[in-house]
This record gives sequence, structure tokens and C-alpha cells, in this order.
Amino acid sequence: MEKKQRVWCGAAGALAGLANGFFGGGGGMVLVPLLAGPCGLSQREAFANSVLIILPLCALSSAIYLLRGSLELATALPYLLGGLAGGFLGGRLFKGVNMDWLRRVFALFILYGAWTSLT
Repeated sequence: MEKKQRVWCGAAGALAGLANGFFGGGGGMVLVPLLAGPCGLSQREAFANSVLIILPLCALSSAIYLLRGSLELATALPYLLGGLAGGFLGGRLFKGVNMDWLRRVFALFILYGAWTSLT
């Protein structure tokens, strides 16, 4: 990997960490386009790597929220269990999904998130 790509990848990681820390999530929305663009990964690699990168960022953000008393584990548990099931299913189906459709669905999630934050 050339120096310019390493700088972009470091910046992508920093932006993802900032988004996760500030908003409590959303780092993958920053990572996927940057990993697929300036960092030079394929779309499929960008999606897969963003999941791996987000895992420790989410764990760190969760620990900080927990230490500050802003996290209620009992409230989060049903979402965690559903997320684990969805993550397992999504990971199993990921390889067979057409990348054009995956990009479109991802774009719809981003637009939905933007719309709900404005209303």
C-alpha cells in the first residue's frame, strides 16, 4: 500500500471513530465510501472490512458510555440479541448479494438516517 493510501485509510479510521464516539454509531457509513474509494478496496472488501474496523470502535464507545452512566444494559439487550441474529444472517447472505443491490440498500439506509434526523 502506498503512502497516500495509508494516509487515507488512517483518516477513514479516524473519521469512523469520531462518528462512533460522537453519535454512538454510524462509523461504517463513513468507512465504506472511503475504503471503496481512496483506500482502493473493492466494494465487497469495503463492506466486510468496515464491520471488522467498527467492532473495536463500538466496544470502546460502549465502554465510555457505560463508565459515564449513559448506557442501560437491560434496555440494550433485546437490540443486541436481534443485532447478533441479523449480523449472523447478513454475514451468511453477504457473499451471494449483488453489489449493485447492496450499494442501493446501503444508500437507502443513509438517506433514511438523514431523513429521520431532520424530522
